[in-house]
Amino acid sequence: MALQTSPESPAPVRQIANLIGQWIGRLGAVWVEGQVAQLTRRPGTSTVFLTLRDPVADISVQVTCPRRVFDIVDPPVVEGARVLVHARPAYYAPRGTLSLAASDIRPVGLGDLLARLERRKRLLAAEGLFARERKRPLPFLPTRIGLVCGRGSAAEHDVLENTRRRWAAARFRVENVAVQGPQSAGQVMEALRRLDVDATVDVIVVARGGGSVEDLLPFSDEGLIRAVAECRTPVVSAIGHEQDSPLLDLVADVRASTPTDAARRIVPDVGEETARVDALRGRARQLFGALLDRELTGLHTLRARSALGDPERDLGRRAEQIVALRDRADRCVGQLLDRAEDNLHHQLARVRALSPKATLDRGYAVVQKADGHAVRDPAEVSGGELLAARVAGGQFSVRVQDGDDASDTSAGSEAQGAAGTGRPSR
Repeated sequence: MALQTSPESPAPVRQIANLIGQWIGRLGAVWVEGQVAQLTRRPGTSTVFLTLRDPVADISVQVTCPRRVFDIVDPPVVEGARVLVHARPAYYAPRGTLSLAASDIRPVGLGDLLARLERRKRLLAAEGLFARERKRPLPFLPTRIGLVCGRGSAAEHDVLENTRRRWAAARFRVENVAVQGPQSAGQVMEALRRLDVDATVDVIVVARGGGSVEDLLPFSDEGLIRAVAECRTPVVSAIGHEQDSPLLDLVADVRASTPTDAARRIVPDVGEETARVDALRGRARQLFGALLDRELTGLHTLRARSALGDPERDLGRRAEQIVALRDRADRCVGQLLDRAEDNLHHQLARVRALSPKATLDRGYAVVQKADGHAVRDPAEVSGGELLAARVAGGQFSVRVQDGDDASDTSAGSEAQGAAGTGRPSR
């Protein structure tokens, strides 16, 4: 039951510590799996002190083990080893610390490690962390290369030297970390985060030399796998040799079989690129040469034609055609004008022949009444009526008299009188 306390009646520290110890003691002996992060053997003591770390979470616990139990473990326990510990939780009240009192330690066998790695691999694959569509292409020529490796390691030397042999201007940002042991995975994750936020880094290489399955365990750490999957920068895995296959190889964007192979993948070879450029230039020259030859052949073919060989001849022929057409046009227009002129003269002759003036010119006269109407019948006039007579030379007045003889005489007298006056015609 819960301890009854209040500000007026608090519990002393010793009571609380003893109760915690009692509750922890009820847990009983348990089997615990972890990685040995630290191992301490104090001279003159019969107890070995270990720090057991969780392989995924950043949690550890102290373990005390009798030397007689520790020394019989085969193979011997070293830092970084995976072990199974049979221990009883113990709470040390004077210091308020929790530890495990081990009664048995067993190393995790290679078969167990591989089986667990296989289970982890299936779980992460089911989440899609190894999917091909997640892979990002590497830049053709990175501005800066991030390198995560051990300090002064052969892997660092291989990546730097082989990269600079291929492309002398390659620039690096190197992050040296522990590549083996319980702190390795955490340090690699921190280095990845630092490089991933650097805008000048275009690709990250994680490199390590070969080793046993146990040595390469940090590169199958679940936390590291998830950190690589979250990186925005393409990651190249160059762990161990061709036969080594940590889970980092599966989540990385590119897997290199060795650190040397990583150098080949992250930068082009200047010699190969120069040869490729020269080959492309040669091909371009050939293509342009063939194009020019084809166009020159076509030009020569065109120039070989008679029209282009002697263009003045065609121009002369065209000029002759123009002159002939112009002469023909002149003749046609002249004929049309002549025919029109003849037609005009003919029509003019007809008009003149039908004109009343022509009739008057032949000696005829037109007699008109005072209102201008022409007299066509003697019955239309009366005696004594004054009429106008129009002849070719002019106009004069006549008066009508009764009787044929009288009319003729009067008309003659009037005509003579009018002619004598010299009256102009109207």
